[in-house]
Amino acid sequence: MTSTIDAPDTRVLHHWVGGKPLEGVSGRFSDVTDPATGAVTGYLPLASQEETAVAVAAAAAAFPGWRDTSLTRRTQILFRFRELLNQRAPELAALITAEHGKVLTDAAGEVARGQEVVEFACGAPHLLTGSATENASTGVDVHSIRQPLGVVAIISPFNFPAMVPMWFFPIAIAAGNTVVLKPSEKVPSAALWIAELWAEAGLPDGVFTVLNGDKAAVDGLLTSPDVKAVSFVGSTPVARYIYGTGTAHGKRVQALGGAKNHMVVLPDADLDLAADQAVNAGYGSAGERCMAISALVAVGDIANDLVDRIAQRTRALRTGDGRRGTDMGPLVTRAAQHRVTGYIDAGEADGATVVVDGRTSRFDADPADGTDGGFFVGPTLLDHVTTDMTVYTDEIFGPVLSVLRVDTYPDAVELINTNPYGNGTALFTRSGAAARRFQNEIEVGMIGINVPVPVPMAYYSFGGWKNSLFGDTHAHGTHGVHFYTRTKVVTTRWPDTTASGVDLGFPTNR
Repeated sequence: MTSTIDAPDTRVLHHWVGGKPLEGVSGRFSDVTDPATGAVTGYLPLASQEETAVAVAAAAAAFPGWRDTSLTRRTQILFRFRELLNQRAPELAALITAEHGKVLTDAAGEVARGQEVVEFACGAPHLLTGSATENASTGVDVHSIRQPLGVVAIISPFNFPAMVPMWFFPIAIAAGNTVVLKPSEKVPSAALWIAELWAEAGLPDGVFTVLNGDKAAVDGLLTSPDVKAVSFVGSTPVARYIYGTGTAHGKRVQALGGAKNHMVVLPDADLDLAADQAVNAGYGSAGERCMAISALVAVGDIANDLVDRIAQRTRALRTGDGRRGTDMGPLVTRAAQHRVTGYIDAGEADGATVVVDGRTSRFDADPADGTDGGFFVGPTLLDHVTTDMTVYTDEIFGPVLSVLRVDTYPDAVELINTNPYGNGTALFTRSGAAARRFQNEIEVGMIGINVPVPVPMAYYSFGGWKNSLFGDTHAHGTHGVHFYTRTKVVTTRWPDTTASGVDLGFPTNR
């Protein structure tokens, strides 16, 4: 969506290039809205390919100096960034709520999970160590080192404006790369705020760049010869395009795509626990999570009881402006609102039972003057969903929880393994044997046992299988370190010489 500036009192945002704000000059703008009220709160410049080239050039110019900066100095800046973020995290959470709509507590949790990767990256001196072999041959030593790639691009989605970029840039920067971040046009302010925080932490100009834009900016990054690697999170069709275009231009690419995450509940499970967690995982952040549970698979004769328990909890949720202490906020745009209600309409028409209908919910929010109000859809529970319905086959990305009924555990496994996505899944059971069998048999990248949203800690790596990931490398953890570095092996033979000189001073790192 592009926009013309017609409200002079509404803020105009900018890019961040060379360590300072840079005004957009393309003449194209996108509206930034408050999804809880419907108000336009800002205008975002959309970069042209020429502006993209300027941003990449600034990052490329900064790379040699940052690459040659000592690991000690890089780590000091990372620690400073971490401390500043700890002190000012509520500011970032408020920005996220204002542009994405998720409730403040959820936004604060997003910042905290992103901070985990910063803390992991603070261990760069250990993470970047190489290896050495003495006398691999007579008088010959061999050692390996990890070196940065150069300019790396991050193309991030709207649903986690802080956490998803933070999956990538702390490790990339710690390893000595320079970063160009292209945030979603819907939620740009978090990225600009982070850029200012990096500057305050002492990061040299050009090491962290924010480029706002749409497909023109994305294509500029994918085809630029100075961009060496691309990290992406978003829908599967776009992930496939990012991967294909980026690799065709000689880049490393990790492109994380869409999901259809299942939660299997066995007959022996604690049904109250399962109901609580199904509601949390299905409706948190209005279902706009790539790890949200959207398909609940009830095994055996527990379905009626389980659906009743989930319905009771769902009806008690309060939906509205995320700054008012509500349980669930709006969707990110009016288009998203209409798309989700369209899926509910389709599910009902296909024969699903609408147990709780979010289309008729009441919302605690005040519409802005001249608008139709916020972009709300209440939590929705559909029962008797089948695998041929679009509410099951498609990634809805909204607060819609679909219940599928199967007779046996093997039926549940087959249902999940035949699904084209393989991001996350969960099993609720009291049986250790069933859990062990499930984690072995299921063809999904991230698995939870009595944990509905199994997002791993930062020192493990995040990523799915099948159509949920294009590329061989997952996000953060050791995979992230490997993605943002390349290994060089050095074989050495030296003549036998004798060094001389005396220095009684204590050795220091510089």
